[in-house]
Amino acid sequence: MSVAVWIPLLLPLLAVPAARRLADWLPPRIAAWVLTGTAALLAGGATASLALLTAAGLLRLPVVAALGHLSLPWLERLSPSAGPVALAAGAVLTLVAGLLLRTALRHRRDLTRARARVAAAEAGAAAGSGLAVLPDDRADAYALPGHPGRVVVTSGMLRALTADERSVLLAHERAHLAARHHLFLAAAEYAAVAHPALRRLRTPLSYHLERWADEAAAASVGSRTLTARAVGRAALAAAQHPSHRPGLAPAAHTGPVPRRVAALLSPGPHPASTRRRSAVALLLTACLCTSAGAALDATHDLHETVETAQTQPPPH
Repeated sequence: MSVAVWIPLLLPLLAVPAARRLADWLPPRIAAWVLTGTAALLAGGATASLALLTAAGLLRLPVVAALGHLSLPWLERLSPSAGPVALAAGAVLTLVAGLLLRTALRHRRDLTRARARVAAAEAGAAAGSGLAVLPDDRADAYALPGHPGRVVVTSGMLRALTADERSVLLAHERAHLAARHHLFLAAAEYAAVAHPALRRLRTPLSYHLERWADEAAAASVGSRTLTARAVGRAALAAAQHPSHRPGLAPAAHTGPVPRRVAALLSPGPHPASTRRRSAVALLLTACLCTSAGAALDATHDLHETVETAQTQPPPH
């Protein structure tokens, strides 16, 4: 196996800081796409590398070699350490698969419980309203994904806000549903399971998704000041009680609220030179392309190894 197979496992250490820095200089919508795409591509490359390392070791098994008509002595001479490396890669790959399954089951369980909680409230709501009000004194609100999605808000949250602030809150949560932000969060969550370095993308992604919805709400109600006030008051009200929202249900009162309020009250580009932004963007692009290219090169190398092993004469 060529050195290229290791590159997708190492590049996240360089690409993640570049993606975080670049996202701070971009509009929220573009930043969210950059962070999500970076997480998905790097996770795919790392997973492919683990799979290729595992496959290279499986070729050394007598049963696999016999089925593929491969020369085991030639494979052993080519890479004597492939067996132990494949064993380690296979163990990590199995662990990742188990964690992915556990994460998926947890998300499904949380969403099922949330939908069960709003079922009664939804039955009493107007048809097609897309809003479920829970009779709960705790202040909470979130965008519950589904078919169709629902904006879930408690009576405690409604009492904590004025009528205009309620309009901001509902516009914010509807923006989450319309842009399907739960898919962005899911992609980042699964990517973090595939490679530990990608965990550092989850927090900035959550922030930029909230900023995306903040901007949509501000455009909907026509006031950035009102939006900032509503976000702040919702966060203060919700801070008094723990939230029961699912992990994939974004909410207006989460994340670094003071930073979001400051961005609403003083919008403008981040003070960074065009040259600096271009350099970081070029570095991130190079990392992503190199990761994908290295995975493809390692795949081609494994394919050539198999073909060559099939043409070797049997041992005497």
